[in-house]
Amino acid sequence: MVGIGLIGLGRHGMRYASHLLAGDMDARLVAASRRDAAQGAQFARTHGVRFHARWADLIADPGVDAVVVVTPPSLAKDICLAAVSARKPMLLEKPLARTAHEARVMVEAAEGAGVPIMTAQTLRFDAAVLALKAARARVGPFQYLALTNRVEPLPSVTEHEEEYGGRGVLLEIGIHLLDLVRFLTDEEVVEVRCELERQPEIRALVSLRTTNGHAALVDVSRVTSGRVSRAEWVGADGQVLVDWVHHHVRVVTDRNRVEEWTVPDRPTVVAAVEAFVAALRSGAPMPITGRDGLSAVELADACYESAAAGKPVRLKS
Repeated sequence: MVGIGLIGLGRHGMRYASHLLAGDMDARLVAASRRDAAQGAQFARTHGVRFHARWADLIADPGVDAVVVVTPPSLAKDICLAAVSARKPMLLEKPLARTAHEARVMVEAAEGAGVPIMTAQTLRFDAAVLALKAARARVGPFQYLALTNRVEPLPSVTEHEEEYGGRGVLLEIGIHLLDLVRFLTDEEVVEVRCELERQPEIRALVSLRTTNGHAALVDVSRVTSGRVSRAEWVGADGQVLVDWVHHHVRVVTDRNRVEEWTVPDRPTVVAAVEAFVAALRSGAPMPITGRDGLSAVELADACYESAAAGKPVRLKS
């Protein structure tokens, strides 16, 4: 069993904790760290794990084989560099960092030291997203991709934008969709045009162009009640539409011939941790690398640059 040290026990960190404590993976939670020391210590007593008020002490814990980081990105670089120094492999929640510069420092340090690092771009493990990728060939030559994710307003996020380097919904949620453009098209992005609603940043509309000249559209926001998630792969002979909130897949071909089905609702957090642990145990490359996380943040940087300049931005190769 791989001993996991979990840094971050907020809303999302508790998801990781609950699955690690369930005992159905080749990993077990042995230590945790949380900014709220009283709540963190209570959690540790309840579940029989060690508590470290300082995340640096968790990284130094000899019983911790690997570190899972579920903190705001403002802490990611320092935690990553400390883990690299201690030669502890890491699974870091998205976004990998606040800026591409920070992400590059992290990735190059890990690569230089030979320390495995994985970015938890968890939508890559979603069953509906994987069904779309499997069905792409059924709808003919690729035309364009449209990705939408709208979630309810959350004051605790918009009130603490400093944890995201002054950035908002695009870096917090849209990073998933920016990553999916590369994952689903198997191409790199060469140009972006972005429109942002700022102060607070609650809406982003992005148009992207890939290396093969294909178009992708990203719509992400925190402006309305209820959640909408949608990925639409448009081909010359049909379309694949998926909804990862409701676990639904729809393929439209041949003059409105429709096939629809529901995919399993398996937590993507579990799949991410399992893939991370499997790579550690086998010595295989991480399924989502630090470079993948860096590329997503580079796209976000380009989006912010485009929004500020009011014009498209070309990405460096």
